[in-house]
Amino acid sequence: MRFLEDAHFEGKRVLVRVDFNVPLNAQFEITDDTRLAATLPTLRYILAQGGALVLMSHFGRPKNREAKYSLVHVRAYLEKALARQVLFAPDCIGQEAERLSQNLKSGEVLLLENVRYYTEETQNDPAFAQALARHGEIYVNDAFGAAHRAHASTTGVAKYFTEKICGKVMQAEIENANKVLEKAERPFTAIMGGAKISDKILIIEKLLPKIDHLIIGGGMAYTFFKAKGWEIGKSLLEADKVEVAAELLKKAQEMGVTIHLPQDSVVAEAFSNESPYQQLPSDALPADKMGLDIGSAAQADFAKLIHNSKTLLWNGPMGVFEMPNFAKGTAAIAKSVVEATQKGAFSLIGGGDSAAAIKQMGAAQSVSYVSTGGGALLEYMEGKILPGVAALMD
Repeated sequence: MRFLEDAHFEGKRVLVRVDFNVPLNAQFEITDDTRLAATLPTLRYILAQGGALVLMSHFGRPKNREAKYSLVHVRAYLEKALARQVLFAPDCIGQEAERLSQNLKSGEVLLLENVRYYTEETQNDPAFAQALARHGEIYVNDAFGAAHRAHASTTGVAKYFTEKICGKVMQAEIENANKVLEKAERPFTAIMGGAKISDKILIIEKLLPKIDHLIIGGGMAYTFFKAKGWEIGKSLLEADKVEVAAELLKKAQEMGVTIHLPQDSVVAEAFSNESPYQQLPSDALPADKMGLDIGSAAQADFAKLIHNSKTLLWNGPMGVFEMPNFAKGTAAIAKSVVEATQKGAFSLIGGGDSAAAIKQMGAAQSVSYVSTGGGALLEYMEGKILPGVAALMD
């Protein structure tokens, strides 16, 4: 795989697949610029080397040309961040878009309209990919968050370039994932949360031979509790995964890996922030209650374990992170991971709500690496070949 430093961009039109799929509020203002900010070093490097930028990205899942999914909403941010005018093409292919890209001069920037306005994007249509390829002489993929999708802009387009380059975001994501998978300092603790065990089975199985401890929180914990024969009340349960959970508990024991489940839970009668709540031991929840967060005893247990770890991988919240009353467990984990990092541990935050929790604390710079692509990172760590990465190696 070739990286930015391996290429010569001077006088070249560089087609860069970026990930500008950012959240907007009702006024179309960016509410989280993490993905935009992450790719700025790649863009600035190419411009500094004398290249011209043609930027393409998907944005949301539009059913038609809905205005709220137009990439024009990120144009002002880019102009300020890059300190120059950013031209905008009202389409990603076609005569007008090609005219704008063909006339670009060194140091200029063109932002193409949302590639997902075309169903050909997700179908990885060869003709559509070829039309996109006409915008540049060099192809750079810096959209790790979309690398697990075999789409026209992430894989198909690469076939039409002899120069295919890995951007700085993509490079950092792969290097940090490999560091955890191949060079982890022990003790190595993985922290897995989120609603469903089905989303995490493959990554847990992949990690078991490599880790010393596995902390499990979030809704998925209750399927593990059920596998141990505990009463879980109205808590989230994947009934068809109880045997899988039991098998994972058995495998971990055989491999000498300790699985840590929350000894207490914050429970309520309803899935609502307004519902009265209390802390109870996790091994016998009342029939009318559901677990919505880890309790204070679990927070203390997990903090001690995290503080004694040298490598940490965190993916998924400990509770219903969107509701303030049930976000305390996730915030406590975030605090512990930051403290462990300050003591010298290597910490990889696997995107999604884990990244949101770290950012909410203002601690994104206080951990080792925050992934921009939760789904892509999990698939990479599960050992799957990401189409967007493979396309750069052909």
